[in-house]
Order: sequence, then C-alpha cells, then structure tokens
Amino acid sequence: MKRRWLLFAVLALGVTMTFATAARSASAWKALISARFPDVRWVDAETLEGWMSGSEKGELVLLDVRNSEEQEVSQLQGAQYLDPVHPDIAALRIPEHATVVVYCSVGYRSAAVIDDLERAGIQNVYNLQGGLFDWANHDRPIYRGEERVEAVHPLNRFWGLLLRKDRRAAQ
Repeated sequence: MKRRWLLFAVLALGVTMTFATAARSASAWKALISARFPDVRWVDAETLEGWMSGSEKGELVLLDVRNSEEQEVSQLQGAQYLDPVHPDIAALRIPEHATVVVYCSVGYRSAAVIDDLERAGIQNVYNLQGGLFDWANHDRPIYRGEERVEAVHPLNRFWGLLLRKDRRAAQ
C-alpha cells in the first residue's frame, strides 16, 4: 500500500512539473513524504554538514536505512547500517542525548523507520531532506568505508533517474 501511495504521489506531481525537475527537487520530495509522515522532523544537508563537522548539536548518530546492497556502494561517513525492513532498534548504540539523523535514497524509507525509532523511545531524530541522492547530487562527500567515492547505488532504473548520471553506480 505504501508503494502505491508513493507512485500515485509521483504521478500527481508530474502533472504540474516535469519529472526531471521534480525528481531533483528535495523540497518536492519532502512535501510528498511529509504528507504520509507528517510528524517527521527534517534536517537539510547544509545543517547536517555543520553537525558532522562537530561545530553544533553535540553527539551525532547517522543511520543508513537503505538495503545492504545500496549501503555497500557508498554511505555517509560514520553511518551505522539499520535494516529498513526488519530494523533491530534494540541493537543500536545510541547515546541518550544524541542527535540521530536517518537517511535513505530520497527520504521515504527513512521516514518510516523514524516512526519506529520514536515509538521505541529514541528522541531527537531527523530525516535527511532529499536523502543520499540529493546529498550526492550536490557534490557532498560520500564514502565506502574510509575511502571517498563518487557513486551512489541507484536502487533501480526508475529511482536512478533522481541521481545525476555521474553519481549513479553501475548495477
């Protein structure tokens, strides 16, 4: 049901914007995802960069909720992997007062996991606006382990259209 809702939203958005324009607009995706998950708090990439540099927000935990194949291609430096289908929230190492940022490709899967995290009592949780796709499309750093890389797993041909061609990993 969730997938059908998202597909309908993408088609509805296409009526007023071309797919290429809408696809690369983090604010357009945020609006669609917020309609389904209205209580999720968001963080934009610029703010997250500040948090990652340690200049603000104290302790930071990054959670990558893409599937393992996606995560193996690239991720934000220092991110912990959390299975989006069967999240083992009890196994996470999250300090009590940490700021938690969850991300996936565009923000939908991460928004769903944020609901689970908050029900489990984890506070101060944010969704990365535009997800890893928007992050990479704006030439922000992504890594495979400690190595800086340029490509992101496109998930599939449809979702890969949201990534710049030079950012799409080969499938």
